[in-house]
Amino acid sequence: MTVTYSRRVADARLGTFSHLLLRWKGSIYKLLYRELFIFTVLYYAISILYRFLLDDGQRRLFEKLAIYCDQYAQLIPVSFVLGFYVTLVVSRWWGQFESVPWPDRLAALVGGHVRGADEGARLIRRSLVRYANLSGVLIYRSISTAVYKRFPTMEHLVQAGLMTVEELRQLEELPSPHNKFWVPCMWFVSLALRARTEGRINNDVALTAILNELSTLRSQCMKLYSYDWISLPLVYTQVVTVAVYSFFLACLIGRQFLDPTQGYPGHDLDFYLPVFTLLQFFFYVGWLKVAEQLINPFGEDDDDFETNWLVDRNLQVSLLSVDDMYDLVPVVERDKYWNESEPQPPYTAASAEHRKPSYMGSALDIRQVLHSNTGSYYISMWFHIILLKYVAKTGIYRSAFMVPSQMCMSPMPMRTNAPLFHHEYWLLNCTMIAS
Repeated sequence: MTVTYSRRVADARLGTFSHLLLRWKGSIYKLLYRELFIFTVLYYAISILYRFLLDDGQRRLFEKLAIYCDQYAQLIPVSFVLGFYVTLVVSRWWGQFESVPWPDRLAALVGGHVRGADEGARLIRRSLVRYANLSGVLIYRSISTAVYKRFPTMEHLVQAGLMTVEELRQLEELPSPHNKFWVPCMWFVSLALRARTEGRINNDVALTAILNELSTLRSQCMKLYSYDWISLPLVYTQVVTVAVYSFFLACLIGRQFLDPTQGYPGHDLDFYLPVFTLLQFFFYVGWLKVAEQLINPFGEDDDDFETNWLVDRNLQVSLLSVDDMYDLVPVVERDKYWNESEPQPPYTAASAEHRKPSYMGSALDIRQVLHSNTGSYYISMWFHIILLKYVAKTGIYRSAFMVPSQMCMSPMPMRTNAPLFHHEYWLLNCTMIAS
């Protein structure tokens, strides 16, 4: 269900975003076309009523009402309220994605620390990661309509192989009215302690690492549960919705094109299509629809999270990590750059333009800049020579110049890399001595 267009915007070129405007799935057009159609129909219904069905007296009253609605509709702070609300929704949406549990690290620790190639060790490793995945499935089933439709009852989890009949019996017999997504985590802890007692986990440090990673995964499940439990305040959602729709209800009357012969300010022209009002509706209501879609990303909208894919992917990757990949290592061979101190992987013809020299630091370019400006240094020196000769002829004394006396006794030799003021001081002293 997630709409991905990263490849389309990989390069910033002419019309990069314009191509995205032609997509339908996950687009604002798909979200908004019903509301936009209803608004347009209502607008033209009122326009026909004003133009053809009302008499002159009724038209004058309608025109006063239209001016009143247009004037006071601007007092509704739509931009402020809607912008702050959408910001909260987007930050909450990203926080929910960051709370999605991924069992990859836990599976890597289980596969690395639960040792043994016998049937018992294999059973322990597979059971540990299955418990971790079962905890995630239970929380997804509680908050995602897509996963709940896939597993409407606990028996469906047994049929899917995510839990056994005995595990279901223990889960249902547990006297707790609360969500029991944490129960598989406790089974995980008990089984890990048994593996440590049997010596399948070599030391307590490894056991601690496994349990810490399990705690992280359980915390992520708890965050998803909390996000589903604690929503944005209902009153704020109601305020935003009422502000947006009341504004455009006022626009249905206030944005009507009135009779130009009446001389109302701002009504000099008479059009039939309210272009900018429709654009304003598209932007504001579209903004609100974005918030409606993102406020709960565990539904079945186009841009909601692929929770069923997460269930399939996590189960397969974790089982492969602890079973098929257990102690599986390719033949260790010398790499291609065994005797090279500076390995340089080759570039294809298409990527050759991206080969760049190593960046050494911006300050290292200063010496190059000084050398490139040597010509301007000498121009400046000859200018000072001419100026100083003129000063010497006019009788200005040596005391008028702020020149260190020791430089007059021992002029500084000219160096190519010396700063400009060294050359100037030397020329200044030499010129004044000569005068």
